[in-house]
Amino acid sequence: MAKDEIFCDCDVIHADVVDEVRQKMPNEADLYDLSDFFKIFGDSTRVKIIWALDEKELCVCDIAVLLNMTKSAISHQLKTLKQANLVKFRREGKVVYYSLKDDHVKDIFEKGMEHIKEKYIQE
Repeated sequence: MAKDEIFCDCDVIHADVVDEVRQKMPNEADLYDLSDFFKIFGDSTRVKIIWALDEKELCVCDIAVLLNMTKSAISHQLKTLKQANLVKFRREGKVVYYSLKDDHVKDIFEKGMEHIKEKYIQE
């Protein structure tokens, strides 16, 4: 079997369409980064934190109480969210407040929630 052999049981290959899409396809590195970005949303604790921060700016203690978790566990997840560039923080005295990084994060999260809730409307 040839390495470039195409597996498809249809009789027509739309070469023009395939070529058009191939030309627009992002490079592998960007697709890899996008995949990693969405993996961040694969953890329910991080999603809960994002939901909370979509509602209001909060400190670690507030998030810990809200989610009934330890400050250490919340801090660990916030570190991951910061590394993914999804949250930002500001200091006010000894207290550090967290919020979503920008409107892109807010939009992505809210669109995801909208999509999830849509299934209940259709049932």
